[in-house]
Amino acid sequence: MRSLNLYVVLAVAGLTPLLTGCNSMEKKLGRGLTNLGEPLRLGELMRSTEQNALSMDSGGSPGYGVVHGFARTIERTVVGAFEVATFPIPTQPIIHPVDPVYPDSQQRDQIGYAGIGSDQFIGFQDSSVAPFIPGSEFNPLQN
Repeated sequence: MRSLNLYVVLAVAGLTPLLTGCNSMEKKLGRGLTNLGEPLRLGELMRSTEQNALSMDSGGSPGYGVVHGFARTIERTVVGAFEVATFPIPTQPIIHPVDPVYPDSQQRDQIGYAGIGSDQFIGFQDSSVAPFIPGSEFNPLQN
Protein backbone atom coordinates (compact mmCIF):
# COMPACT_ATOMS: atom_id res chain seq x y z
CA MET A 1 0.00 0.00 0.00
CA ARG A 2 2.87 2.36 0.81
CA SER A 3 4.51 1.73 -2.56
CA LEU A 4 1.21 2.47 -4.33
CA ASN A 5 0.90 5.79 -2.51
CA LEU A 6 4.49 6.60 -3.39
CA TYR A 7 3.84 5.84 -7.07
CA VAL A 8 0.73 8.04 -7.07
CA VAL A 9 2.62 10.92 -5.47
CA LEU A 10 5.49 10.56 -7.95
CA ALA A 11 3.07 10.37 -10.90
CA VAL A 12 1.23 13.50 -9.77
CA ALA A 13 4.53 15.31 -9.16
CA GLY A 14 5.78 14.26 -12.59
CA LEU A 15 2.61 15.23 -14.43
CA THR A 16 2.11 18.59 -12.70
CA PRO A 17 4.67 20.47 -14.83
CA LEU A 18 3.26 18.93 -18.00
CA LEU A 19 -0.35 19.77 -17.17
CA THR A 20 0.23 23.26 -15.80
CA GLY A 21 2.87 24.48 -18.23
CA CYS A 22 6.39 25.39 -17.24
CA ASN A 23 6.14 29.06 -18.12
CA SER A 24 3.90 29.95 -15.19
CA MET A 25 6.08 27.90 -12.85
CA GLU A 26 9.23 29.73 -13.94
CA LYS A 27 7.59 33.12 -13.54
CA LYS A 28 6.21 32.23 -10.13
CA LEU A 29 9.56 30.89 -8.89
CA GLY A 30 11.39 33.96 -10.19
CA ARG A 31 8.81 36.28 -8.63
CA GLY A 32 9.10 34.43 -5.33
CA LEU A 33 12.90 34.59 -5.27
CA THR A 34 12.80 38.31 -6.10
CA ASN A 35 10.30 38.92 -3.31
CA LEU A 36 12.42 36.91 -0.87
CA GLY A 37 15.26 39.36 -1.50
CA GLU A 38 13.15 42.35 -0.46
CA PRO A 39 14.67 42.66 3.07
CA LEU A 40 18.09 43.10 1.44
CA ARG A 41 16.87 45.51 -1.24
CA LEU A 42 14.50 47.57 0.97
CA GLY A 43 12.71 49.05 -2.05
CA GLU A 44 9.27 49.04 -0.39
CA LEU A 45 10.61 50.75 2.74
CA MET A 46 12.44 53.47 0.81
CA ARG A 47 9.54 54.10 -1.58
CA SER A 48 6.97 54.26 1.21
CA THR A 49 9.10 56.65 3.23
CA GLU A 50 9.70 58.84 0.18
CA GLN A 51 6.06 58.92 -0.90
CA ASN A 52 4.90 59.73 2.63
CA ALA A 53 7.39 62.58 2.88
CA LEU A 54 6.22 63.99 -0.45
CA SER A 55 2.51 63.78 0.33
CA MET A 56 2.58 64.53 4.06
CA ASP A 57 0.42 67.47 5.06
CA SER A 58 0.82 69.45 8.27
CA GLY A 59 -1.18 66.92 10.32
CA GLY A 60 0.50 63.81 8.96
CA SER A 61 2.86 61.57 10.86
CA PRO A 62 6.41 61.32 9.48
CA GLY A 63 6.83 57.83 10.90
CA TYR A 64 3.89 56.40 8.97
CA GLY A 65 5.98 55.89 5.82
CA VAL A 66 8.59 53.87 7.70
CA VAL A 67 5.99 51.69 9.43
CA HIS A 68 4.03 51.17 6.22
CA GLY A 69 7.22 50.38 4.28
CA PHE A 70 8.37 47.90 6.92
CA ALA A 71 4.97 46.17 6.79
CA ARG A 72 5.12 46.01 2.98
CA THR A 73 8.66 44.58 3.17
CA ILE A 74 7.51 41.81 5.52
CA GLU A 75 4.42 41.20 3.37
CA ARG A 76 6.47 40.90 0.17
CA THR A 77 8.95 38.54 1.90
CA VAL A 78 6.21 36.23 3.23
CA VAL A 79 4.48 36.17 -0.16
CA GLY A 80 7.85 35.37 -1.76
CA ALA A 81 8.40 32.43 0.58
CA PHE A 82 4.89 31.16 -0.19
CA GLU A 83 5.44 31.47 -3.94
CA VAL A 84 8.76 29.63 -3.78
CA ALA A 85 7.22 26.83 -1.71
CA THR A 86 4.21 26.46 -4.04
CA PHE A 87 5.75 27.29 -7.42
CA PRO A 88 4.55 24.09 -9.18
CA ILE A 89 0.93 25.07 -8.46
CA PRO A 90 -0.25 27.79 -10.86
CA THR A 91 -1.85 30.82 -9.21
CA GLN A 92 -2.31 34.48 -9.99
CA PRO A 93 0.14 36.92 -8.38
CA ILE A 94 -0.80 37.55 -4.75
CA ILE A 95 0.85 40.93 -4.23
CA HIS A 96 0.56 43.95 -6.50
CA PRO A 97 2.51 45.51 -8.11
CA VAL A 98 4.07 42.26 -9.24
CA ASP A 99 7.46 43.79 -10.04
CA PRO A 100 9.52 45.18 -7.15
CA VAL A 101 9.10 48.90 -6.54
CA TYR A 102 11.83 51.51 -6.34
CA PRO A 103 11.74 55.05 -5.01
CA ASP A 104 11.08 57.71 -7.65
CA SER A 105 14.34 59.43 -6.70
CA GLN A 106 16.37 56.28 -7.44
CA GLN A 107 16.48 55.50 -11.13
CA ARG A 108 16.98 51.83 -11.86
CA ASP A 109 19.77 51.39 -14.40
CA GLN A 110 21.53 48.36 -15.69
CA ILE A 111 25.29 48.43 -15.38
CA GLY A 112 27.00 48.05 -18.71
CA TYR A 113 29.70 45.44 -19.22
CA ALA A 114 30.85 43.08 -21.94
CA GLY A 115 27.85 40.75 -21.62
CA ILE A 116 25.18 43.43 -21.76
CA GLY A 117 25.06 46.22 -24.29
CA SER A 118 22.98 47.12 -27.30
CA ASP A 119 25.95 47.53 -29.68
CA GLN A 120 28.44 45.17 -28.12
CA PHE A 121 29.05 43.26 -31.34
CA ILE A 122 30.38 46.32 -33.20
CA GLY A 123 32.67 47.38 -30.39
CA PHE A 124 30.52 49.90 -28.50
CA GLN A 125 29.25 49.40 -24.99
CA ASP A 126 27.27 51.56 -22.61
CA SER A 127 30.16 51.73 -20.14
CA SER A 128 33.30 53.83 -20.03
CA VAL A 129 35.97 53.08 -22.61
CA ALA A 130 39.03 53.59 -20.39
CA PRO A 131 37.91 54.14 -16.80
CA PHE A 132 41.41 53.52 -15.43
CA ILE A 133 42.77 56.68 -17.13
CA PRO A 134 41.90 59.82 -15.13
CA GLY A 135 39.81 62.30 -17.11
CA SER A 136 38.77 59.87 -19.84
CA GLU A 137 35.03 59.71 -19.39
CA PHE A 138 34.33 59.18 -23.09
CA ASN A 139 31.18 57.17 -23.63
CA PRO A 140 30.23 56.50 -27.28
CA LEU A 141 26.52 56.08 -26.51
CA GLN A 142 26.17 59.22 -24.41
CA ASN A 143 24.04 62.05 -25.86
